[in-house]
Amino acid sequence: MLGIIPNFYVSYVPDAVPLAPKQKFQLAWKSTVDPFTFVGAAALAGVQHARGAFSGYGPGVQGYAKRFGADYATVLSGTYIASAILPTLLKQDPRYFYKGTGSTRSRFLYALANTVICKGDNKSWQLNYSGILGNFASGGISYFYYPTNDRSATQLVLQNSLIRIGETSLARVLQEFVVRKLTPRLQTRPPAQP
Repeated sequence: MLGIIPNFYVSYVPDAVPLAPKQKFQLAWKSTVDPFTFVGAAALAGVQHARGAFSGYGPGVQGYAKRFGADYATVLSGTYIASAILPTLLKQDPRYFYKGTGSTRSRFLYALANTVICKGDNKSWQLNYSGILGNFASGGISYFYYPTNDRSATQLVLQNSLIRIGETSLARVLQEFVVRKLTPRLQTRPPAQP
């Protein structure tokens, strides 16, 4: 998007061919090493640092660096588990399929619903086990690297899981209403076969 923000997990082709396992892992890799991912983790760490969240990490540059590392680790584990590992095992497509038609309300609800439903590799809609379980697994993993005095198992896991689910919901609403207009060289149909 605008040649800056990644737009990896969306398909503007409603009947797109399902991704092969290798492609799911390639998308996860591209997403986690994209500079914008680092900027997002840095911004979140900055807000946490300014608010004094996770005080066990301490003040100063070292405290900020620890917050950044934890936030990036949560994004990394969430992306790989929810968008590559579980979709491969459960045969689900991690992409958002752009709707683009209908009332604003129906498109908004469709975008939100796509946080909990997804297309399977068989192209039928199903509960998004990959996304939901992946985000909670990532939240559970984060328990092990947050400061001991700042972690309540239930609170930390829920907080990190719900943040990831909220990010996914927001991203899908933006995909539906904003991103398509800002994406150059958008392909809406598969290329013609020779």
